[in-house]
Amino acid sequence: MKILVPLKRVPDPDTKIRLKPDGASVDWDGVKFAINPFDAIALEEALRIEESQGEIDIVVVSIGGEECIEQLRAGLAMGADRALLIRSETDLDPLAIARIFVAIYHREKPGFVLMGKQAIDDDSNQVGQMLAALLGLGQATFVSRLELLDHNRRARCGRETDAGIETVTVKLPAIITTDLRLNEPRYVSLPGIMKAKKKPLEEIAVADLGVKVTSRTRVLSLEPPPRRKAGVRVKTVDELVDKLKNEAKVI
Repeated sequence: MKILVPLKRVPDPDTKIRLKPDGASVDWDGVKFAINPFDAIALEEALRIEESQGEIDIVVVSIGGEECIEQLRAGLAMGADRALLIRSETDLDPLAIARIFVAIYHREKPGFVLMGKQAIDDDSNQVGQMLAALLGLGQATFVSRLELLDHNRRARCGRETDAGIETVTVKLPAIITTDLRLNEPRYVSLPGIMKAKKKPLEEIAVADLGVKVTSRTRVLSLEPPPRRKAGVRVKTVDELVDKLKNEAKVI
């Protein structure tokens, strides 16, 4: 069986993001990049499936320029078997990315796609759902528990909802997106880094996939979130209720 795992290059979660004076773009000078944390969770789960079953071909794929090779190499160092870099020098919206993944899906024919529920840079949370719709496949999103059944013909998924854990079963192939509590990704080891240098990393131009993509959305402006006000101490419950009612207006 083959598992396709998309990896997105995103700013490191511990990096401070600054805006350029134009207010419509980010100043990337000095910013460190990493694998999107949700995608790392997806890759970790694929590796655990391989460790428990064997005979699993794990393919990681990223869309972007040469700078994405670093994250693909990190994925190979974690344990993935092959890597694909889809060369694109333009900014792509979720629908354009989903269309590219459709072509990759048909090219690779995986048993299923395991991907992060969202990227931490734009928080769109759309590509997985769009990919499932374009392919006409079932989907399970926000998965915090995953179990393969019937010789990998079905997947039982625990989904995190506001009401608790919802259990759904999907027929494979399907698109499965991962949530935070599914697992804890492993650290990249030195032996893994050495092995990654010998693993195949293929580069493909978007045009070679026969896909014409055009982003239908564009960023008009960016602004940082407002600073949080300092908290205040109250002496009595009545004072707390008064502030919640008359100042915060939440009750």
